[in-house]
Amino acid sequence: MCLKKINQIVRSIFLLSLFGISLCSFQAQAQTGKVVNGVLRDSTGLSVIAASVKLMSPQDTLQVSSDVDGKFSFKNVKASSFNLLITSLGFRPFSRSFSFNGQHSLDLPPLVMSFESKLLEVVNVTGGTLVTMKEDTVEYNAKDYRVRPNAMTEELIKKLDGVEVDKDGNVQAQGESVTRVRINGKDFFGGDVKTATKNLPADIIEKIQIVDDYGDQANLTGNRTGEPEKILNITIAEENNNGNFGQFGAGMGTKPEGDNGYRYQLGGMYNSFTGSRQFSVLVNANNNNNQAFDFNARGSGARRMPGGGGRRMGGGFGGPGGFGGGSNGLTDSYSAGFNYRKDFNDKWTTYGNYSYNHSDNNVISANSIQDFFLDTTILRNTNATSNAISNNHRFDWNVEYKPNDKLFIKLSPTFSIGNNNTGSYEFTYQSINDTLSNKIENINNDKSFTPNYGGSGLLNYKINDRGRNIFFNFSLNSARTEQDLDRIINNITFSRDLDSAAIYQRQLVDLNNKGFNGGTSVSYIEPLTDKSNLEFSYDFNFATYDNDRQANSMDVEGNSIPNPSLSNFYAYTFSTHRAGVTYRYRTDKFVYQLGATVLPTRLTGHTTLAGQDLSFGRNGFYFVPVARFEYKASRTRSLNVEYRGNASEPTFSQLQPITDVSNPNFPTTGNPNLAAEFNHTLNLRYRNFDFKSGNIFFAVLNANVIEDKITTNRITTMDDSLGVVQETRYLNTGGNYNARGFYHYAKPFNNRKYVVSLRGSANFNNNISYANSVENEAKNWVLNQGLNVQINPKDWLEIRPGIDFTYNTTKNSLQNRSNQNITTWAASMYGNIYITPTLLWNFDVAKTSNNGYEGNVQANPLIINTFIEKQFFKNKNGMLRLQAFDLLNEQVSISRSVTENRISDSRTNRLARYFMLSFTYRFQKFAGRTGAMPDDNGPGRWERGGRSMSGPGGRPGGF
Repeated sequence: MCLKKINQIVRSIFLLSLFGISLCSFQAQAQTGKVVNGVLRDSTGLSVIAASVKLMSPQDTLQVSSDVDGKFSFKNVKASSFNLLITSLGFRPFSRSFSFNGQHSLDLPPLVMSFESKLLEVVNVTGGTLVTMKEDTVEYNAKDYRVRPNAMTEELIKKLDGVEVDKDGNVQAQGESVTRVRINGKDFFGGDVKTATKNLPADIIEKIQIVDDYGDQANLTGNRTGEPEKILNITIAEENNNGNFGQFGAGMGTKPEGDNGYRYQLGGMYNSFTGSRQFSVLVNANNNNNQAFDFNARGSGARRMPGGGGRRMGGGFGGPGGFGGGSNGLTDSYSAGFNYRKDFNDKWTTYGNYSYNHSDNNVISANSIQDFFLDTTILRNTNATSNAISNNHRFDWNVEYKPNDKLFIKLSPTFSIGNNNTGSYEFTYQSINDTLSNKIENINNDKSFTPNYGGSGLLNYKINDRGRNIFFNFSLNSARTEQDLDRIINNITFSRDLDSAAIYQRQLVDLNNKGFNGGTSVSYIEPLTDKSNLEFSYDFNFATYDNDRQANSMDVEGNSIPNPSLSNFYAYTFSTHRAGVTYRYRTDKFVYQLGATVLPTRLTGHTTLAGQDLSFGRNGFYFVPVARFEYKASRTRSLNVEYRGNASEPTFSQLQPITDVSNPNFPTTGNPNLAAEFNHTLNLRYRNFDFKSGNIFFAVLNANVIEDKITTNRITTMDDSLGVVQETRYLNTGGNYNARGFYHYAKPFNNRKYVVSLRGSANFNNNISYANSVENEAKNWVLNQGLNVQINPKDWLEIRPGIDFTYNTTKNSLQNRSNQNITTWAASMYGNIYITPTLLWNFDVAKTSNNGYEGNVQANPLIINTFIEKQFFKNKNGMLRLQAFDLLNEQVSISRSVTENRISDSRTNRLARYFMLSFTYRFQKFAGRTGAMPDDNGPGRWERGGRSMSGPGGRPGGF
């Protein structure tokens, strides 16, 4: 028994010994192979993705690719010394030798690759699109996107992932409106988006950047504060920055139904670019709704001021829809302007623009407005016509001086003049709970003159190389409006037994409004470490307004009588002081900032209305926190989170405690006890570009909570002579919030010959208002989902089908029901087909199906636009085009807006069916070339049925 136990113990020890020997042998064998770990960075600190990393030695030949974080790893390396050879598209080859020096595992320091400046003659990209991110910039390589020959920039932008261009030419990027355009970093025609997208040829562009621009201060110091503006920056290829290019054309068309005039288009653009100078001139005359300039857009200047954005109406002879724009009504337009930039040397730069536009616009519209009260619904159906004639001048200029690397100075004068004459006629049927209460006729004739001028400047000085910096800017602006108004109201009021009473009212009103505003900012940055700093800032702003309204009433016989009850005289000044401190910490991977601002305000004013005099003054004090976090997981993946707080004072008209009865059916009474609104804003933005697959994903989430929102209390009464009277009063409320989410996902196939895009958005608004002093909570949802496909298998064929669904619903607590849910299906099909290398057929079809609009607004148009184009001359830069616009004659615009306890639906006419024959000639001549067609081995091959021939697939010489 004892021997048996001893035998078992000896056997166990023997087996354990064998296991230990085997384990040691295995470990010794595993340790014969060494490990190398590394990471790739570019000169900006971002990761280099999908680079080819090759390890070579007499004993090894190993190859891997860097991942999305720029990391790579080799295992089982045999040699003690080795050489790394790293190559990546757009970077210079990297080669260096390394040794283990006795270690088993070698962690290399970050390897920095330099950008390759030499242009490659032919590059075949078999993977996804080259999209990169730099700070707040998404950059697209234009050569990675295939567009038809002679295409304008707008057509190229339509192909960019995450960027959309609507039928009117307005550009959205990542779900937000693009408000300004730049060429090589400088405003082009005052930042007017459509002027650039519809008139610049796509084939001269190297890169397109979508920039979240925080202003000159952020661009100079790197510290971002406030709300960014979406900027489109177009980088012209270096070889195209020294030469002349442009276009001119003319067209004549038929008469649209209901219009006596023939359609015509005449205009052109000339550009002269050198290395140090850019000059562009644009002229345009047409009566097909194309305006060359948007006078709502203003130059950025040296200090950020209100302006920009708005609906833009473009012109040009470019891509689809170049003839026959989508603006409302029928418009005749004459435009001319120039843009100039000159770099005198490394120290002095000047740039700016002048624009003039004459516009004559006629609009026919139908509107339906519903106001919801506890037991009452007021419905107003209006049919209206209007004519607006305007003449606008705009001048913006900038001078920049940079004597050395430390000092930068910028001065920006501005000037504009507007002359407008507007006449309108409206007829309204008003009903209360489906019973007719009023018939109202409004006739208005307005004349206005609006000169505005001002200037701004900035100075930035880098005190040392560690980041100590001081920044200063200022602005002063003067605005004046002179208006003569002639307004007639015929109001027929019906009682419950349908008896009627008529009231005639005519007002002759002189308005003289003057405004003067300005401000200054000072910022000082103190570096704490190589990665952190403190910024101390102070900002002062003021605005002074002087408003005089002198009204005379006229009876039916034309006798004029001064009417103090319709007159109003008031002047006020609003000033703010803002002082803050912000801490910022930055690494290659993340940036965060925390700060706080105090904001004291002062409002003073005086008013005279209906013989009542009132002096008014109030002070405010607000605490505004700031927080921002940026995480760059890799060169193509980032997450940004930002919180902002902002206080908004009520306007003087909302505060003055007297009643303005300029419109007797809609009087307004202010509230001197109003508090300022405070808006809490949270923005979240995620971007991910998969370099290897080409997949693109954007996601944006915005949320706002508004404390003490200034809202309306609509008091409805019945007047024996006026009928329904809705008086507007103001008060502060809580419970107001909104949120908006947007996403875009794109997946390319077969070297981007096929691209499938999904996009969607969800908008929610919770608005609190009052009707007859009873609270109403309006919950509004707008949901959208879209699918688009780009089909471009050959250079001669391009088709882009798409479909969108939108659901819009509003629920008012006053009536505890959903009010007229709106659903919209929108299907579209766009295509280019080259029948021969010089014969193009284009079609653009859109079908919209709307459900839920009011009867006089409802429409389900099917819009078919098409043209056939023949190209001429050696470089195919002459184009004869026959275009059919709105073949079925169904063009119309409808929309819905929801505010508080009101829902507004509108329908507006647009330019209907016509045909046009036009000719366009485009030219380019750059230093060293005259725009010759690419050779047969370049990207300009035209393929069909297995044959290849030179043709319009690449970068043609002319437009």
